[in-house]
Amino acid sequence: MTQVTEAKYRNKQKRKDAVISVFIGTFAIVWIFPILWTVWTSLRPYQDIIENGVFSAPKHINLHNYLEAFKLMNILRYLANSFIVAIPGVVLTLFFGSLLAFVVTRYSFRFNLYMLLLFTAGNLLPIQLVYAPLFKIYIWIGDVVGNRNILYDSYWGLILIHVAFQVGFATFVLSSYMKTIPKEISESAIVDGASVFTHYWNVILPLLRPPLAALSVLMTTWIYNEFFWAIVLMKTDAKRPITAALGRLRGEYITDFNMLAAGAILAALPTLIIFFLMKRQFVSGLTLGSTKG
Repeated sequence: MTQVTEAKYRNKQKRKDAVISVFIGTFAIVWIFPILWTVWTSLRPYQDIIENGVFSAPKHINLHNYLEAFKLMNILRYLANSFIVAIPGVVLTLFFGSLLAFVVTRYSFRFNLYMLLLFTAGNLLPIQLVYAPLFKIYIWIGDVVGNRNILYDSYWGLILIHVAFQVGFATFVLSSYMKTIPKEISESAIVDGASVFTHYWNVILPLLRPPLAALSVLMTTWIYNEFFWAIVLMKTDAKRPITAALGRLRGEYITDFNMLAAGAILAALPTLIIFFLMKRQFVSGLTLGSTKG
């Protein structure tokens, strides 16, 4: 009787595994097909598609579209702009997020839970709701200090808005991870006479390397790919990030899908390189805080 029950259980488990495998395989194909199609299109000459159709077998494959997109997008300048915004934005977001998470998890006071909810809820606000008041605030601050470009049309203005919108998510993730760190570590630091900042900087922060690595990949990708704030808060085209250059290319060559595909691949390449370089830290950061004990 036991063997029959075990056989039924194994068969049932196999059917579940088969359904899950089919679902994951289908989802993977749906997800990766547009990427492969974009790469395939970027390698084909525009004239080839015009003469033979989109779904025809290509007669020529080359890197001409990439070379043209590289020149037309002025990619090195706009790429530098993206990293001028992304690198300080990620560093400041992780610093303030870890500091806030440290406060709400290591010290108990009446409003720490409400503070965590407040910072997290900030991520739920649609940017279309706040961009007009924020634009006016930036202009008002510029008028007060006598320089309208101190925040508006400034790298720092763009960095600050990214930090403001991303710090809530960073606080939420890091606070969840900090709860898995034994309280005895903090108690020992306090007994040894560590100040609050020493407790944070020398004791807790080194233990946050895995989630910080995972968040740095996510934040870099999000800030690097952001387009809306760059258009709203930057009036000088030469200061805008790579996404703005891709948007300008789309406006000038709207019918040349091959050129646009090559430009999209070039724009996405840095984030792909960052992900593959930090893949191990990214995965470990997502999994280490998933269980407690």
